[in-house]
Amino acid sequence: MDIKLHKQATTTPKIRAEIQAAPSSITDSELARQYGVSPATIRRWRYREDVHDRPHTRHNLLPTLTPEQEEVLVAAREFLRLGLDDILIAAREFLNPRLCHAPGCIACSGGARCRRWR
Repeated sequence: MDIKLHKQATTTPKIRAEIQAAPSSITDSELARQYGVSPATIRRWRYREDVHDRPHTRHNLLPTLTPEQEEVLVAAREFLRLGLDDILIAAREFLNPRLCHAPGCIACSGGARCRRWR
């Protein structure tokens, strides 16, 4: 059986099931001492329906720009010499009104991590 736990997990699905099956007469603190975890961990798992980790990806994925839109923004920033805040305002106005931060291609200024210079 393939168990996928995140790196900081202090419990396994088996321990989580035991926590959920524990009688309510046993306090969270007692269970925490028994399993060597914090009472907050006991509270988290005691009242959940399942024993699996929840996904850690964002539920509201940030809007991004297409590569063509990124090129337009880079060219506009170089030509107009705008700061990041100003280019973000322009990007929201003309390209994507839901954009919430300056794309990395603009912020990196041609550094090693920039896709534009690879």
